[in-house]
Amino acid sequence: MNKRPPAMFVADAQGLDFLNSIAHPSKPVEWLANGEDLLAWLEQAGMLAPAAAGRMRDEARPEELDQVAAQARELREWFRGFVQRHKGGMLAGDVLAELAPLNALLEKDETHRLVGERRGDGPENAVSGLERVTVRRWRSPAMLLAPIADALADLVCSADFRQVKKCESPTCSLLFHDVTQGHARRWCSMALCGNRAKQAAYRARLKQQSV
Repeated sequence: MNKRPPAMFVADAQGLDFLNSIAHPSKPVEWLANGEDLLAWLEQAGMLAPAAAGRMRDEARPEELDQVAAQARELREWFRGFVQRHKGGMLAGDVLAELAPLNALLEKDETHRLVGERRGDGPENAVSGLERVTVRRWRSPAMLLAPIADALADLVCSADFRQVKKCESPTCSLLFHDVTQGHARRWCSMALCGNRAKQAAYRARLKQQSV
């Protein structure tokens, strides 16, 4: 039995990486099939600290986590519809009604901001070694949807939807935010579909030369 490949984070936007948690890079792969999958994906995405994931595994029943994973899949497909309708254009206030389910989910979040040590070097103009740190209370398995909702909100508020694209490979479903200079990105990854396209073009040239 073939092992499932690692989850892919190639979108340059966490909200689109979430949509890519089910993908067809060559054949269909589901990375959110159950509660344990959801925990693992959130950890890999950097949305859930290992310590918080461990507590959730210890304290929540598997069926509770599976139920939240099912809700995550429903959220994913609802948001996919929104992205498919609006990618390639600019978002404006007239889409707010469509985003009501996302706002309803964001209202359930439980976060607070503390003072913590600045991570990394910080900005060049930083005058303090401290920074505000957002901390989330993981009171129930349902809270696992909160960082996902944050990522989706960041996408609609910060990404240029004119540059939200689907990989040009006809067999690939991966989406990405094209942040390249000149916005010329065509593939989910050069190591995946880009390389396959180059090989196909090379074979086509050889075939044409042999005719």
